[in-house]
Amino acid sequence: MLLKDKVVIISGIGPGLGIKLAVRVAEYQAKAVVLAARTPAKLDQAEQAIRDAGYDTPVLKVPTDIADVEQCQKLADLTVEHFGRIDALINSAYSHGAWGSSSASSMDDWRQAMDVNLFGTMQMTQAVLPQMKQQRSGSIVMINTMATRVPNQLESGYAVSKGALKTAVQYLAQDLGPFGIRVNSTFMGWMWGAPVIGYFQSEAQRLGVTMESLVDQVAQQIPLRKIPEDGDCAMAALYLASDYAKVITGAQLDVNGGHFLPC
Repeated sequence: MLLKDKVVIISGIGPGLGIKLAVRVAEYQAKAVVLAARTPAKLDQAEQAIRDAGYDTPVLKVPTDIADVEQCQKLADLTVEHFGRIDALINSAYSHGAWGSSSASSMDDWRQAMDVNLFGTMQMTQAVLPQMKQQRSGSIVMINTMATRVPNQLESGYAVSKGALKTAVQYLAQDLGPFGIRVNSTFMGWMWGAPVIGYFQSEAQRLGVTMESLVDQVAQQIPLRKIPEDGDCAMAALYLASDYAKVITGAQLDVNGGHFLPC
């Protein structure tokens, strides 16, 4: 299977993509899945989702704030201590920050987003590199956003921080390739799951319209005419983590049903 016998770390476990990544890793016969999030309850929920899906994959849960470099190092060290290696890191942790336009946003909000989305992600990445270099192999996948492709002024700080991460990936891919370490990005758009469902429900109530009408407005902008399921988006990220993508590094994979079509 896709991740057979691999040890996979997932940062940023939450009710949407994070949990779906965890379940898919177990489905793809990983040797172990290591779960990281700031909130321990989210780690418990992810483990329960894996068990409810019928998988007995070993799970290591490590409460981790990736903005804290020591916590990142502890996560990497505990993974090696328990399982002897690190084959893949899925950097899914993020901070959206405040909603606001580029001209009116607080730079403190932008710095907070940068601390997690760029610097925190880089700290988590650097923490796993000594083990991956020792193995002469490894795969790192960054979960990025379509907001870096199609400007949305209300997500300006978030998008700018993720845009910086996009550039960092190009440098990492070139830097780490000689060690057999691949670094790639997925650019997610709308993803059908708990967070997006909650958004549509609240917007429908605020506007006094049906949720279905709002969903249809978005779906009509997507060539596949549907909002992609978060579990299906997870599969794209895990493809890049797997040996099926063993000659792919520095790639920018759009995972949004064709909502953004690069020229």
